[in-house]
Amino acid sequence: MMIRIALILSNCLLFAATQLYAQTVKLEPAILEPVQVSMSIEKIKGKQAIKVVKDASVEKFDEPTFVRIKDVDFGNGTIEVKVLSRLLKDAPEFARGFIGIAFRINEDNSRYESIYIRPTNARANEQVRRNHSIQYYAYPDYKFDRLREESPEKYESYSDMALNEWITMKIVVTGQQAKLYLNGHDQPSLIVNDLKLGADASGAIGLWVDVGTEGYFRDLKVSHQQ
Repeated sequence: MMIRIALILSNCLLFAATQLYAQTVKLEPAILEPVQVSMSIEKIKGKQAIKVVKDASVEKFDEPTFVRIKDVDFGNGTIEVKVLSRLLKDAPEFARGFIGIAFRINEDNSRYESIYIRPTNARANEQVRRNHSIQYYAYPDYKFDRLREESPEKYESYSDMALNEWITMKIVVTGQQAKLYLNGHDQPSLIVNDLKLGADASGAIGLWVDVGTEGYFRDLKVSHQQ
């Protein structure tokens, strides 16, 4: 009986300790730092969210164009956020509603990992485009074009989604592995087993968008794994 009680207490303490590392991040201006983007607080579909638009002066793709969350140092754990993207009125033909999360961002924003989605691709009438609905990349050396050329299909995947709807993204990071879960699904939509910055990388989290996107973010939750 004493052993059983000790085990129960031990499990309770372990659960409590785990919970201490979980936090809901209130997206307020004081903790938000725009990096090559414009940012504002808007109400959309009845919910308050952070609106993010890429700076038009940034012409390259897969660049550090995000709102950096201050005072969050993320290495291993879970990032969960609701995202919604629309196309800007002047969006180029190749715009796809690019929106996602950057993580393990270093101090000067020169190195980070990212997983993002392309909602328009998911409803395309062409299978190849559908297969490019989800993307992983690592800045600065492993952008989508290099990964697609060197390792076709390995860092991209398909999942159903659309523009102008809330999509829950959950990224689970452990060492050199990241898994993306969409809209509460039990199975991941993308698995990356070789994160390019290595197993020990850590850093900030960013709300990321790319060209042609009017992106919205809300309900950010971060759990840290020790």
